Amino acid sequence: MASEKTLTVLGIETSCDETAAAVVRLLPGGRGEILSDVVLSQVAEHAEYGGVVPEIAARAHLVYINDMLRRAMDDAGVDRRDLDAVAATAGPGLMGGLLVGMMTAKAIALAGKIPFVAVNHLEAHALSPGLVEGLLPPWLLLLISGGHTQLLAVEEIGRYRRYGTTIDDALGEAFDKVAKMLGLGYPGGPAVERMAERGDPDRFTLPRPMKGREGCHFSFSGLKTAVRTAILRLETVTERDKADICASFQKAVAETLADRLANACARFRAEHPGLEARNLVVAGGVAANRALRKAMEEEAARHGFRLVAPPLHMCTDNAAMVAWAGALRLARGHSDPLDTPARARWPLDPDAEPAAFAGVKA
Repeated sequence: MASEKTLTVLGIETSCDETAAAVVRLLPGGRGEILSDVVLSQVAEHAEYGGVVPEIAARAHLVYINDMLRRAMDDAGVDRRDLDAVAATAGPGLMGGLLVGMMTAKAIALAGKIPFVAVNHLEAHALSPGLVEGLLPPWLLLLISGGHTQLLAVEEIGRYRRYGTTIDDALGEAFDKVAKMLGLGYPGGPAVERMAERGDPDRFTLPRPMKGREGCHFSFSGLKTAVRTAILRLETVTERDKADICASFQKAVAETLADRLANACARFRAEHPGLEARNLVVAGGVAANRALRKAMEEEAARHGFRLVAPPLHMCTDNAAMVAWAGALRLARGHSDPLDTPARARWPLDPDAEPAAFAGVKA
């Protein structure tokens, strides 16, 4: 359903370690326009711990949120009277951070007498191609980030079917832990990618978990353990060793993703036989990895799909996608009461077969 009028929505994202605010417009006909999009990363605060510390993240959100809101509104050239709604990530994520963003959004909604929209973080990623590409469902979605690794069919706005998820670690978590084992620092994904560029991807023999099996589930725990074993077998770990391990790890991940994507593409194609344009959307922080993008683009093309990936700055958590998801829900007559709770876990497909981690039911 296309919007019949212009809707201006303020979005707030605080689900992990980015404090973000954005103003987005949904224009008549369904096109989107980003008026502002500001993100403050907390990488420096968490770097010494090698990962996100929930309590530190929540306190940082409290410190930064008001300034980020002012910047977003100023950059957009709007004030509270111009807003049709305020949207905030309500889950899944770290509870402390979610509460900061949600309570701020609820206060703005109450003071301005405008609707509040509670946004599923996964849905925000899933729908982001509509904002940056003007894409309309259905499409096949691969969501790969620090907390989520899922393959889903995006049938329409508000209707999703999960094909597969990770049964243990999320892919972004595996990248971070490999980086930590090699002393590459945090965040691990970009560090591993940079190191892999000058390494030999064939030096270390690593497993391709789940490769060749039916279905679309993922597993990365065994691959991570294999990397650790390879490191322990070395007497000393040189820079060359680190580069080769990263390259070998990245190649194993690429081949694993390609195998899982092949099954998902076949299923999606069978379920949508009359679809003229088939799109594979890749979203989430790991989607910024250029080597993985290239491998996924090649695999998608083999199955008659076009790879659609957001711009690199929109792969990681941001508030523009939250505002966009909120605007789409608002256009369909949906808003949420001010007593809506935050949710640490919030599956897009609650009827999917239970699986551990990655934002689905344990």
